Amino acid sequence: MGRWVIPPEVHGNGRFVISRREFVPAYLKTYEEGRLKEKVEEALSHLGPSCRVCPRLCKGVNRLENAFGVCRVGRYARVASAFPHFGEEDVLRGWRGSGTIFFSWCNLRCVFCQNYEISQLGEGEELTPKELARLMIRLQEMGCHNINFVTPEHVVPQIVEALPYAIEMGLRVPLVYNTSAYDSLESLRVMEGLVDIYMPDFKLWTPERSRKYLLAANYPEVARQAIAEMHRQVGELRVDEDGLALRGVLVRHLVMPSLLDETREIMRWLAGLSRDTYVNLMDQYYPAWKAKTDPRYAEINRRVFRREMEEAFRIAREAGLWRFDVRWRMVIPGLEWIAVE
Repeated sequence: MGRWVIPPEVHGNGRFVISRREFVPAYLKTYEEGRLKEKVEEALSHLGPSCRVCPRLCKGVNRLENAFGVCRVGRYARVASAFPHFGEEDVLRGWRGSGTIFFSWCNLRCVFCQNYEISQLGEGEELTPKELARLMIRLQEMGCHNINFVTPEHVVPQIVEALPYAIEMGLRVPLVYNTSAYDSLESLRVMEGLVDIYMPDFKLWTPERSRKYLLAANYPEVARQAIAEMHRQVGELRVDEDGLALRGVLVRHLVMPSLLDETREIMRWLAGLSRDTYVNLMDQYYPAWKAKTDPRYAEINRRVFRREMEEAFRIAREAGLWRFDVRWRMVIPGLEWIAVE
């Protein structure tokens, strides 16, 4: 069979390649060392008597007793959907898809949320730890290259609680933590030694705009601390011989209309963290949820212009970044893969 032509931004001429045969998911090592049980106990303690799972720190909300705060999730996680996702980055979707598990509700209130039916309306079904574990196994059995937890910030304890069951059922693929970056350091430290790939979205830089668009003025400070912690744990993104992500940080940034000054500061900060940071500058923004209907957000009620995307890339390159995500793997769901010559 042929092979894909993997961009140097992905493998760095071999500098960012890990042998697939030598790779062991982080959670398996932690499990084999007997440390996972302690992590489960610690994670569950964050649920109550006052929840401290995320930066909201909902005082007096005991989720162990099925109470809920800002995130609207009680004792058990709620899942909206789970499927092999072929729309993710090529380093994640591969040729058999990324095994995405979309968690319902959210600890942010983004006025432009493009998944608001899930994050703001809570569509989904409540799952026990064993049911969540079986979901991971089903995605692995479907051939997915990884398990991709989408919006996990508020359900870290439930994910950790499900992991021992999943491991005993045979889970062996990398874990992806796909987050808004509105994560507490306590939760991230519980996830150390469990997560292989962190995929935070660094949304906004200024407290003023974060208050207006995310309803969380402390988002920028929290995101900086969270992404720095993720980088400390797993470092720059590394891939196997086929360009599939195995370990490291992949940062997403949704470029928004008229907000390139936010992009500029975020790119500078990421370059300061590491110029080898793998970045996906996304052009997928479109007006949704309140941004589409509320006149208070008229300035972001349009698509991003092509010139704004061009300027975003120029800004990022000027900052010193160079590992930008691009589409390079031609994939048709249902077919094994198509080589690019």
